[in-house]
Amino acid sequence: MSVARNLFLGREPLGRLGLIDFRRMHREADEALRGLGIRVDVHRPLRELGLGAQQMVALARAVAVDARVVIMDEPTSSLEPREVQTLFEVIRMLRERGVAVVYVSHRMDELYELCDTITVLRDGRVVHTGPLAGLDRLRLVAMMLGRGIGEVRAEGLTKFSGSHRTDAEPVLSAAHLTVRHRLRDVSLSVRPGEVVGLGGLLGSGRSETARAIAGALPTDTGRVVVAGVPVRPGSTAAAIRAGISLLPEDRKSEGILPGLSVRENIALAALPGLSRFGLVDDACVDRIVETFTKRLRIKAAGPHQKVGELSGGNQQKVLLARWLALHPKVLLLDEPTRGIDVGAKAEVQALIDELAGDGLAVLLISSDTEELIEGSDRVVVLRDGAVVRELTGDAVTEGELMRAIAAVPAGGSDD
Repeated sequence: MSVARNLFLGREPLGRLGLIDFRRMHREADEALRGLGIRVDVHRPLRELGLGAQQMVALARAVAVDARVVIMDEPTSSLEPREVQTLFEVIRMLRERGVAVVYVSHRMDELYELCDTITVLRDGRVVHTGPLAGLDRLRLVAMMLGRGIGEVRAEGLTKFSGSHRTDAEPVLSAAHLTVRHRLRDVSLSVRPGEVVGLGGLLGSGRSETARAIAGALPTDTGRVVVAGVPVRPGSTAAAIRAGISLLPEDRKSEGILPGLSVRENIALAALPGLSRFGLVDDACVDRIVETFTKRLRIKAAGPHQKVGELSGGNQQKVLLARWLALHPKVLLLDEPTRGIDVGAKAEVQALIDELAGDGLAVLLISSDTEELIEGSDRVVVLRDGAVVRELTGDAVTEGELMRAIAAVPAGGSDD
């Protein structure tokens, strides 16, 4: 459906003869979105918009229905900083109206900025409820993880463990990737054992670059080479055979198959190599599933539990297991820690470190600038679909990343 139809779903304005007054609906939809600083064509199908814009349309609908209670589940997961501030202003406006807001988030800064009380859930049970003011962040994380404060402090649970240095020839080389209206002459390389970050705002071309490398987005020009061998463009099958694996940004719609089991989701990509004459080697599948369930510490009732019943962090681990089972040369990670709790986030970050240490080439996309800077050896910065700067060595800092995104010269002033 269109943006306007989504916004007015179930409460469409009616005109003569009880028919929908589309002119009025489009006008009021445009006004409602502009009031939140969103400028989109309300006639367009919602699916054509990015995740951030879709999230803001959902927010506009929640505000417009005059609800008494609004539940927001990870509302900032797909938003850029400007949109996050708009969201916060809307939440404060709702509070002033007397609307109750239930705000679900794993981001500590957001909780402390917005919330009055907090309820901590772990393994489906309430472990704490009380005022947020005066509650130390370290204690909050410890309650979420079920660990002692000293253990959390010692493990440094929200940090990558270190950097990765390599002088080897690049295992992945992408040159002059161009997609009309999306990418403009994007080139980058990743060496074995290296984590290269892709920085930029939403809409800068980060996900498009990853999808183009993985063959999921056909390119107008450009080429991708893995271990010295060119990869046929526009073919996900060719990319997978070459050793490229992509963990997509939206795991729910593009990654997991929620109705299938953990076992089936993990084995899915590896099935062609696990079958002979059309018959799958079940014993081999079981070994692979057991190996990666243990290695990634996937929490499930068993291998036959539906993956849609797992937490976001465990769903993400199942996706990682699916691609690691293919023993890839290049791993493209698009927002790998989005929407997962601090414990699962730390485990995923540690796994990325481990994979790079084992010689895997990793391309990391993250909207969390701190995560991107701490987890990357180099950062390629995109703006408007083009590479504007590459940060290396001591220049891999949050300040330099922000300057590149904002088009401020290196070492220049932010004023």
